Amino acid sequence: MFELLATDSASKARRGRLTTAHGTIQTPIFMPVGTQGTVKAVSPDELHQMEAQIILGNTYHLFVRPGMEVMRHFGGLHQFMGWNGPILTDSGGFQVFSLAKLRKITEEGVHFQNHLDGSPCFLGPRESMEIQATLGSDIAMVFDECPPYPCEYDYAARSLERTLRWAAQCKEVPTPGLKFGIVQGATFADLRRQSAEALTQIGFDGYAVGGVSVGEPEHEMMAAVESSEPFLPADKPRYAMGLGTPPQMVEMVARGVDMFDVVLPTRLARNGTAFTARGTLNLKNAPFIFDKGPIEEGCSCPACRQFTRGYLRHLVKSEEILGLRLISLHNLHFYLGLMNRVRAAIEAGTFAEFHKEFVSNYHPHAE
Repeated sequence: MFELLATDSASKARRGRLTTAHGTIQTPIFMPVGTQGTVKAVSPDELHQMEAQIILGNTYHLFVRPGMEVMRHFGGLHQFMGWNGPILTDSGGFQVFSLAKLRKITEEGVHFQNHLDGSPCFLGPRESMEIQATLGSDIAMVFDECPPYPCEYDYAARSLERTLRWAAQCKEVPTPGLKFGIVQGATFADLRRQSAEALTQIGFDGYAVGGVSVGEPEHEMMAAVESSEPFLPADKPRYAMGLGTPPQMVEMVARGVDMFDVVLPTRLARNGTAFTARGTLNLKNAPFIFDKGPIEEGCSCPACRQFTRGYLRHLVKSEEILGLRLISLHNLHFYLGLMNRVRAAIEAGTFAEFHKEFVSNYHPHAE
C-alpha cells in the first residue's frame, strides 16, 4: 500500500509510493483541490496532461449539492466528473465548522443548517464515512472537529477526546478505499502527541495533521507538524491538510510530510496572481503591460508556451475567463512540478541543497 523508496540523510524528507484502487501515487505529492467535483476552470484531461496524480473532493459540499441521490445515480464521483485517477475526500468536518449556520455539536455528530439554503442537516462519523463510500473515495478521511485558532487548552482537550471517539467509530464503517486518521490538538504539543499515539493504536492506512492553516502564525503551523510527526508510523503516508505556499511545502517535506493540498494555485489565479520559483507575480500590475516574456522562463505549461505576460494582464484586466484559466493551468503546473523536483532531489541525495536554495530564493512578491 505504501512503500518508502528513499530518505534524505540531512532531514526527514521521504520519497515514497502509495498504491490505490485507481492508480499509484508518487510522494511527496501535491493534490489539486476539486471542491465541487471540479478543479476550478480545469478539465480532467488537462489535469492528466500536467501529470496530476490524485485530486480532492469535498464531502460537505457534495453532500449539500448535488446530494447523494445524484451521486448514487451516476455511480460515484469518478464517473460523475469524468476523472479516472485517485480521489481523496475530506470528511466534511472542517466545512461544517467553518461554513455551516447555527451548528450544534453533540456526541453523535453535528447538527447544522447548510450554507446554501439554511435547511437542517446532520453529519456524524458514520454519516461522513457513508457519504465518502458513496462518492467512491480512494482515500477517505475520518470525521473530526477542527478547533478554532486561538483555542483554550481545556476546549482543545475536550474536542480531541471526542474526535478520537469519532475516529474509532469511523474505523468501523466499511469504505471501498483507504482510510486516514487526522491528528488534532490545536497548538498544544502534548495534545498533538496524544492524538497521534491514539490514532496509531486505532490503526489507519495513513495519517494527516489537521487543524493547521486556520489562521495561526507559520511557526505554530510548523510546530504542529513537528509535535505530531515523531509519533506517527514511519511506514504510513503523512498528509498536511490545507497548506501551503511553495516554501511551506518544501519545509514540510523536510519535516517528514508526504502529501499536500491547498486551493492557492486556482484561488490566486482568479485574482491574476501567478507562481514562479522566485515568488508570486501580480499580473494585474502596470509593469506587465508591455512585457513580452512568459510568466516563467523555461516553463512548459500552456500559458507560458504560447502567451506573454502582457496578454495575460490584458485578459485579467478585461475579466476574460481565458485569463484565469491560463493562470490556473500555470499555477497547478508549477505546484505539481515543484513536487517533481522535490522527489528527484530526494532520490539524488541533493534535497538539502534544493531545500536551502529554493526557500532562500523564494519571495512572497517577486516583482
